[in-house]
Amino acid sequence: MKKYLIINTGSASKKYSFYIGDEKVYSAHFEMEDGAPVVTEIINGKTEKKSIEPTGYIEAVRIIVDSLIEGEIISKKEDVDLVGIRIVAPGEYFLTNRLIDETYLAMAEAAVKKVPLHLGPALEELKRVKTFFGGQIQIAGVSDSAFHATIPDASRFYAIPIKDSRELGLCRFGYHGISVQSVISRAASTIGSLPEKVIVCHLGGGASVTAVKNGQSIDNSMGFTPLEGLVMATRVGDIDAGAVLYLSEKLGKDYKELEHYFNNECGLLGLSGKSNDIRELIENEKNGDADSTLALEIYVNRIRQYIGRDAAILGGVDLLIFAGTVGERSNIIRERICHNLDFLGVELDLDKNNNSIGVEAELNSGKVKILVIKTDEMEEIAKITNNLSI
Repeated sequence: MKKYLIINTGSASKKYSFYIGDEKVYSAHFEMEDGAPVVTEIINGKTEKKSIEPTGYIEAVRIIVDSLIEGEIISKKEDVDLVGIRIVAPGEYFLTNRLIDETYLAMAEAAVKKVPLHLGPALEELKRVKTFFGGQIQIAGVSDSAFHATIPDASRFYAIPIKDSRELGLCRFGYHGISVQSVISRAASTIGSLPEKVIVCHLGGGASVTAVKNGQSIDNSMGFTPLEGLVMATRVGDIDAGAVLYLSEKLGKDYKELEHYFNNECGLLGLSGKSNDIRELIENEKNGDADSTLALEIYVNRIRQYIGRDAAILGGVDLLIFAGTVGERSNIIRERICHNLDFLGVELDLDKNNNSIGVEAELNSGKVKILVIKTDEMEEIAKITNNLSI
């Protein structure tokens, strides 16, 4: 059976899983805690959290292979047959899952200038993996946009001159596709089959809403980059292009500075001026903080707007799915989102909702099914990687 390592990098954390055939036998989560790197490993049924040296965060693959050898899962690094890594990048080229070669690396180097905060960590990880395992290791690039390749042109193109869209490859690609693919697969297993008209709300640090018709994506709230769409933890979401120009002038920010501003200083953090954490904002709201209340209202309002938009595109809705850390864990946010959506047939059972925190559940009291589904991006990346390998 094939042995393969799965990698999912973020700007502030990294996740790894190791599979033998279809079975996950190891996982690791590298993150910063109180300014220092830590790793949480699950191996042979045991969970261990430990501090590591700053260089250990960078050299995570070496730590993982050492743990796999120590746990007698492999005997040497050459036992690893292939690697799969999540890729977040704009461009037609990245709408396809591919084995990574020199052409892929060149395309990724060009694309990283467009989305450095999302693609940069993955590209650096790719280089380290190639160096550590050697040039012969197969590496699969699993696209976060591939699931959205079915979005029709009417939803894909911006209203700029079409020649510019085509020459520059500038259109809406959509993201969170791996997560959406995972949750609709799990939803189909949960309720027997996937209905025709599905709306998926992936609500975490990054957030998106996707319209799925007959199992295919036809709209996603994210666009050319993962900045577009919903209010996110620190990302701006939708904003008038004229406002971007005005901000550049008045704040004296160049392209790079605006990129950091829109990715790291906006969203819930910017609106509240205090936190990007939904739980903290809800506590602040209870204590009378007006800006925290405003941040939550804008957050929920934007999600509801996109649910309405997708219901119009789909011609109704049969199933509403909540996924991601906020979607899974915040019964309060779910209730606010579903409030007054009964005109769409979306009616939430409040008792079920309040008793379903961090668990998969069916929450509807009306004709539209409402599910909480736990996304498993790592498993989805593993499936795609296995299928791509030679």
